[in-house]
Amino acid sequence: MQIKLNKIPIAPLAPTALLVLLLTGCDPAPITSVVSGDAERGRIAIQSAGCGSCHSIAGITSADGRVGPPLKGIDQRVYLAGVLPNTFANMVNWLQNPAQVDPMTAMPDTGLDTQTAGDIAAYLYSGGAQ
Repeated sequence: MQIKLNKIPIAPLAPTALLVLLLTGCDPAPITSVVSGDAERGRIAIQSAGCGSCHSIAGITSADGRVGPPLKGIDQRVYLAGVLPNTFANMVNWLQNPAQVDPMTAMPDTGLDTQTAGDIAAYLYSGGAQ
C-alpha cells in the first residue's frame, strides 16, 4: 500500500526527507542560530531582567509573579507559548521575540541578546528551575 501526502507518494521518500516535509512550517519564527547556555548566568539574568515579576520561578528569590504561567517543570511541557514545540532553540526564540511568535501575547519585548536568552533557557531547563 502506498500512502500519499498532497499527491506526493510517500514510499519513495527517504525518512529524512519525510521528516523535513512534516516539520516545514511548524515554527512561525525561524531560528537562525544555535546557542548554548549557562544555567548560573541564566539565574542571574532572570533576576536582573525581572522575570519573577510576572512568573513564579523555582529557585529564584521573590519570583512569585502571577501574570504569566509558573515556569516550574517547563522542560516537561509539549509547547511553549501554546504554539512552539518545546525545544531549547524555540525557547531562546520565544524569549527574544515573543510578539513575533504570538502577536497577542502579554509577554513584553525582553530585549535579550541571544546568549542571555540561551542562559535563561539553560536555567529553565536545568534542575534549578524545578
